[in-house]
Amino acid sequence: MIGTNDDPLLSSLLSAAQDDGDHALAARYVPLIRFDAREPFYPLAAGYTLFRENGASPSYTKGREIELAPEGEPPASLAIEYAVWWDWDIGHLYELEHLWVYVDRGGRVVRGEASWHGDYHDMRHQGNLALVDDRLVVYSEPGKHAFAPTPEWFRKRREERVRSETSALAGCGGVLVARYFEGMIPKGPLQDLLVRSYLSERAFEPSLDFSRTFEFSPDMLVPWPALLEWIPTRVNAWLDRLRAEIPPSGYRFWRIGHRGARAHAPDNTLSSFRKAAELGADLVELDVQCTADGHVVVLHDTHLVDPEGKIWPVQGSTLAELQAIDVGGGEHVPTLGEALEVCRAENIGAYVELKDGDAVFAVAASLREWKLGPYSIVGSFRPDWLAALKALDPTVRTSVLFSSPEVDAVKLAQSVGASYVHPCWERFPHPSSLLTAEWVGRVREAGLGIICWHEERPEEIAALRQVGVDGICSDAPELLLGAAGQVS
Repeated sequence: MIGTNDDPLLSSLLSAAQDDGDHALAARYVPLIRFDAREPFYPLAAGYTLFRENGASPSYTKGREIELAPEGEPPASLAIEYAVWWDWDIGHLYELEHLWVYVDRGGRVVRGEASWHGDYHDMRHQGNLALVDDRLVVYSEPGKHAFAPTPEWFRKRREERVRSETSALAGCGGVLVARYFEGMIPKGPLQDLLVRSYLSERAFEPSLDFSRTFEFSPDMLVPWPALLEWIPTRVNAWLDRLRAEIPPSGYRFWRIGHRGARAHAPDNTLSSFRKAAELGADLVELDVQCTADGHVVVLHDTHLVDPEGKIWPVQGSTLAELQAIDVGGGEHVPTLGEALEVCRAENIGAYVELKDGDAVFAVAASLREWKLGPYSIVGSFRPDWLAALKALDPTVRTSVLFSSPEVDAVKLAQSVGASYVHPCWERFPHPSSLLTAEWVGRVREAGLGIICWHEERPEEIAALRQVGVDGICSDAPELLLGAAGQVS
């Protein structure tokens, strides 16, 4: 099994040539890591770099300068950077976290630093480093592996999140591709789906009992260039294995609440989005268009009707006029910003359907503002609007919607660089039968994903599970829970 000491690929890394003196120093000062008692993933190796003078980190992707004697800090004559490798983070395929140990001329550890969710920080707690002999002691966040000087940091992060990163959100990050691996590791809908499927089966809730101490053996330490060269081969080997071992019926598809949880609350409202999250949705589908005064609102129809029967066209009405109308249960038409704020608070993604080409710029800007781009998709029946969005932000994942089974879905998606095809076939009595093996195979061969119409028929949902799609929309997202890919 990949990840064990008898793995030939891992053995090839650990036998890399290295300088004996540098290796001895790296082994002497490599930190001790304390893990949660339920932690499913442990490091396999660490790539080290020694600094005897100031210099740029070769492995920290956001860039940083290693300073041996910064003002106000104990001076060091040696710094050792450890890029710690895991095959898995609970959110995505592979993990690379960093530790920095600073040693003075007398051989004493005088400073320590560690990576933390895209940043790094000092490892002193209440002014002191935790040391065992020459070894810095750090804590690893359950499943996520960010380092901290005290487990209290992890408890605080958990309290800030409505949905658990180690269970409900397991696998949501898909394949991680750092900048120095771009073009070497494939990342597309199928790769992300396979990773999500694998990790959802390993979801867990931490014990917050950090009684397990992990100690690197000397043979687990290799020069950073050796680890860097090895990583793409390792990740691709995992992807090949997942493709061979996970059947389509085992895919953990996205559960998408159609207009929120339309079966339970007024559609496209904040209460509907919150209800969808409560019922286990991963994303909420929402429709956007523009008002006469330039606001982007979440509304499916082209107009609203007030209690007196007056019709208010969305594009001919102001935000204030539209929001004065009760759309059900005391709810009003939300703005896109209000909807994304709920998504952010509930830790769910947004599946934004463009109903108005004038909303394209605001959608791109809003996803950036709320930092929801990696967790969201933008779809439309208008391929030209999707093309305009991709021109603004090529990183946004897009989905092209279409109604007819006669459409060449692959050519349509490829024409605008979409990541997903979205057949809207809910009007057919047995729409799953239209997703033939040939049709699905052609879509997959093109590197595209498949998101399906809103579906509430249990037998059709069961059939879609067997096909192996990337996402299913439903007015009642609780219907999408089930044996295949269910997260406890």
